[in-house]
Amino acid sequence: MHRLLCLHVFLCCLSMARPFCPSQCTCVFHGRIDGTGTRSVLCNDPDMSDIPVNVPVDTVKLRVEKTAVRRIPTEAFYYLVELRYLWITYNSITSVDTGSFYNLKVLHELRLDGNMISVFPWESLKEMPRLRTLDLHNNRLTSVDPEAIPYLLNITYLDLSSNKLTTLPSDLMDIWPPLNGVPISSNASQKVVLGLQDNPWFCDCKISKLMEISKMVDTPVILMDLFLTCAAPENLAGVLFQRAELENCVKPSVMTSATKITSTLGSNVLLRCDASGSPTPDLYWTRSDGSSVNNTVQESPGEGINWSIMSLHGVEYKDAGNYSCKAKNVAGTAKATISLTVAGTMSTTTPPLRPSAGTGPTSQATALTPPNDISKSQVTAPTVLPGSLTTLSAGQKPPKLISSNGSQKGLLKEPKQQQEGNGKKFAADEKSKKRDDSRAVKDLEIVEQTADSAVLLWTAGGLLNDAPLTVVYSPYGEDDSKRTVESKAGSGKVLLDGLSPGMRYSVCLVAKVSAAGKDPCIDFYTEDSEQSKLFFIISGIACVLVLPLIALLVYKILALYCNGHSAPSDENELENESYVKFETISMKHRTLTSHPTELWARRPTNESERLLLCSRSSIDSQMTYKSDSSRSEYLC
Repeated sequence: MHRLLCLHVFLCCLSMARPFCPSQCTCVFHGRIDGTGTRSVLCNDPDMSDIPVNVPVDTVKLRVEKTAVRRIPTEAFYYLVELRYLWITYNSITSVDTGSFYNLKVLHELRLDGNMISVFPWESLKEMPRLRTLDLHNNRLTSVDPEAIPYLLNITYLDLSSNKLTTLPSDLMDIWPPLNGVPISSNASQKVVLGLQDNPWFCDCKISKLMEISKMVDTPVILMDLFLTCAAPENLAGVLFQRAELENCVKPSVMTSATKITSTLGSNVLLRCDASGSPTPDLYWTRSDGSSVNNTVQESPGEGINWSIMSLHGVEYKDAGNYSCKAKNVAGTAKATISLTVAGTMSTTTPPLRPSAGTGPTSQATALTPPNDISKSQVTAPTVLPGSLTTLSAGQKPPKLISSNGSQKGLLKEPKQQQEGNGKKFAADEKSKKRDDSRAVKDLEIVEQTADSAVLLWTAGGLLNDAPLTVVYSPYGEDDSKRTVESKAGSGKVLLDGLSPGMRYSVCLVAKVSAAGKDPCIDFYTEDSEQSKLFFIISGIACVLVLPLIALLVYKILALYCNGHSAPSDENELENESYVKFETISMKHRTLTSHPTELWARRPTNESERLLLCSRSSIDSQMTYKSDSSRSEYLC
């Protein structure tokens, strides 16, 4: 009897330990053969006014539908640690607290559609790190807070349709491909479904990215309704996103005066970038590791234009790397990168060394070599970009630039390492330095200019033939884009290639053994390829038109020349043909045997009769005489 009583108590306790289902809900357990399963709870009582608090803790799916619930309180589901699907749809909810979804670490799907929510606590999404589906359609949302963007990175299904949204944060579309820079993949897991239809969109530059995505054919962002339309402004009302043309909306573009800069150790460097776009873009500087740079100056000289300067004072080897200038406005972003290389050595003053017998004074500067990973290339001057200002410390001299008169003052001389042996060459070096002033490269001349190259000629002067020379050339006034060519003094010429057509260039010869500030320079212009093409076209047309005229003129001259030589013979022929053979016609004496019709006889004329005929008039020559005894007249 005692054993039966214990068994009864055990069964009662077991029945009490089973999960309790709320009275206004229906709980269903989906079991498996192995004894495991999932539990779903459906609460759809129209008289329910509050979220149930006694839902079984092992619930995986909770549905609260078509009730009178008007508010989701704080920590309403904190004990449902296994909840993965939460559907609170078609209720009368108007308020959602920031902590309403606290401790829902494994929640995958949240549906709040069909309510009257006007403001959604986007920061509450951080309590649901595994959330992938967020359905807020058919509510009264009027805006999306820009602070919500970080919490939507993992969302793959976002439905904001049938609300009162007029715009979206311009950065919202940047979290999804292709605007986030991630290569487009055919992987279905990277697809993002957006529901944005049935909203009164105000079509301006703020939603230009959304309009751009709607025009794309193959994109990971899939719109539920492709035929999104504008509700405002008035000139775009009813126009599809695909056909709408926005005014004053241009993506930014960034330009830098140089992409690679080499600066000496300890110098000051200014990096500048210019941007244009509409609206006027903002500029940001970042290092290669993504960290921001604060020592910048930014100014907008006019609408749609902005420029920024980043300054580096006393650069060190750690400052070398890539610096990115990023321009951003509501229409998009753009970026340009400048690579900075720090090279050279730093000099420190040391006590003078004791000179040995037969040696001159010793150098008082000890050169510190840079680390092994720093390039040992020739040191160039710190770059100062056009239009920028440099702030120098009190004890620092400003860097010298190449002046317009052709003399080069901007190259810093790298100290020679003179620590070999016991310094026997110091005296000779000092003497050679004294003679450097008389040694100079002269007679600089530019020949064979083309659109992209030129040849520089010079005379070595007093320099040795094997003396090293450095040819430094750059576009006139652009000292930050210098190029160098190594040569020998005895070569006498060097080819300058990679030039741009129709530009003015400055070229200088730097001799390492010459005195500072005495390097000769010369300016020249490259040919304009477009003008050359136009000249050839015009010349060809002129040749086609003029050559036939020249040929015709030559032909006429030759014809006249030939006719001049044949003139005498022609005159003789003309003289012979000017006279006809005259004959006299006289009356015959009638005879009995002669024919009555033959009344006239012909006889040759002599010279006297010919002259007589020529002197008579044409009228007199035609006179006839009826008398047989009259003398004969001459007829032609």
